[in-house]
Parts: sequence; structure tokens; C-alpha cells
Amino acid sequence: MAVLWRLSVLRGVQGGRALFLQTPVVRPALVSAFLQDQPAPGWCGAQHIHLSPIRHSASKAASLHWTSERVVSVLLLGLLPAAYLNPCSAMDYSLAAAITLHSHWGLGQVVTDYIHGDASQKAANAGLLALSALTFAGLCYFNYHDVGICKAVAMLWKL
Repeated sequence: MAVLWRLSVLRGVQGGRALFLQTPVVRPALVSAFLQDQPAPGWCGAQHIHLSPIRHSASKAASLHWTSERVVSVLLLGLLPAAYLNPCSAMDYSLAAAITLHSHWGLGQVVTDYIHGDASQKAANAGLLALSALTFAGLCYFNYHDVGICKAVAMLWKL
């Protein structure tokens, strides 16, 4: 009796799998055509994922940008203790440039990820460029006319 029950359950699982593939929810022809980057008959979806290779794969600009971001991040890791141990104007201006560049690239990724539409992205990138230029100019002004970034941070830590 238990053997017959197990066989009926097993048949029900296999039959259920076949029934699932025959339902209108899953249509293997549409799925395979979707993954092969070909239109399927009767498909009228709004989005389509293209699996073709990127047309500009020979361009190394993205790779150089990624490498530059990592170099600036590692440079900042070395500049921070060096600026604490040896506060001078060269360190102040190096920190001003590295912090501004690091922030500009980071906020640029936020703009790319969260702002949609060509006009909106252009406006946001223009605003980001203006903000970065203003930040760098302000830090340079602070370094030239005041105590500088290194001494200002040391003064804040003494509080």
C-alpha cells in the first residue's frame, strides 16, 4: 500500500512538472528566443536584454578610469597618515586635489546610477562639475589664506 502511494506521489510530481511547462505562465519558446537575442512569435514585451558583445570593447577608457579610481583611493590611504605626520603645503594641496577628484568620481557614479534621461544627466553632470571646481577652489583658498587642511584637522582633533 505504501509503495502504491509513493508511486502516485511521484507520478503527481512528474505530472505537475509537465503541467507547469504547459501553462501559459512559462513558454519555453519565448524564453529561449529571449535568451538568444531573437524575437519570438507573438512576443510584444517592452524590454529586451541583448546578449550581443559590446560594440566598443576595444576602448580602454573605462578600464583606465577604473584603474585611476583605484589609484586615487590607494593614494588617499597613504596621504592621510603622511599628512598627519608631515603637515606642509605640498600635503595640503595634494589632499585638496585627491579629495576633490575622489568625491567627483564617486558622485559621478551616483548621477549615472540614479538620474535618468539625457537632459537631466547633462544638467546633473554640469552641476557636479561646477561643485567639484568650487570645492577644489575653496580648498586651495583655505590652504593659501588659512592654516591648511592638515593643520585644520589636527586642530579639530585637539578639541
